[in-house]
Amino acid sequence: MQTTQTTQTTAESIYGNERPALEQACAALSEHIAAIRAEMTAELGMDPVEHYLTRIKSEDSMREKCRRKGLPVTTHSALHIIKDAIGVRVVCAFVDDVFEICRRLKASGQYEFVEEKDYIRHAKPNGYRSYHLIIRFQNGYFAEIQLRTISMDTWAALEHHLKYKKDVGGKTALIVQELKRCADELASTDLSMQTIRDMILEQD
Repeated sequence: MQTTQTTQTTAESIYGNERPALEQACAALSEHIAAIRAEMTAELGMDPVEHYLTRIKSEDSMREKCRRKGLPVTTHSALHIIKDAIGVRVVCAFVDDVFEICRRLKASGQYEFVEEKDYIRHAKPNGYRSYHLIIRFQNGYFAEIQLRTISMDTWAALEHHLKYKKDVGGKTALIVQELKRCADELASTDLSMQTIRDMILEQD
C-alpha cells in the first residue's frame, strides 16, 4: 500500500504529534551531557564545561529550511531528513575537554554517529573552529552537537554579528583577513592554556 505525506498548513506544528517524543529525546541528551560533565568534574577536580545549551529548532526555522532544501514541509522531512531538529552547543574550558566529551558520547553506545566534522584540527578558511557531530537516536531522530572552547565560542558569536553588517565598502578582504587573524590568535591562546592546565594536573 502506497503512503503519501501531506504538507502541513502554517497553523499546524511541523513536528506533529511527535513533538513530545522529540522533547524527551532532547532532554535525555541534555541529561547525558550533564552526567558526563559530573563524571569529568569528579575526575579532574574542575568543571570541564563552561555552559551548554539545548534547543529544538523553531517552527518557522524548520519550515524555512525544508523549503530551502526543496523538501516537503512535513514532519517526516523535519525529523528524518533534516538532521538538526535538536541542537546542542557545549562550550568547554579547554580543547582536550572537547575531544574527551566526544569520546565519552561515543563510548556510551547510545547513539549512531552519522557525521563528524573536526573544524578544530582543520579550521574553516575564515578561521571558524568547532567540533560538529550529527547523531541519531534509536527512535530515528537526529541531533546536531557542536563542541567548542570559550575562545572559539566568543569568536563565533562576534563573527556572527559582524557578518551581517552590510556596507563595508572595499574593506571586505581586510575584514576577512583580520577575523582569520583573530581566530588564529585565540587558537594559539587555547593551546597555551591547555599546556598550563596539563602542567597543573601533573602536580596532583
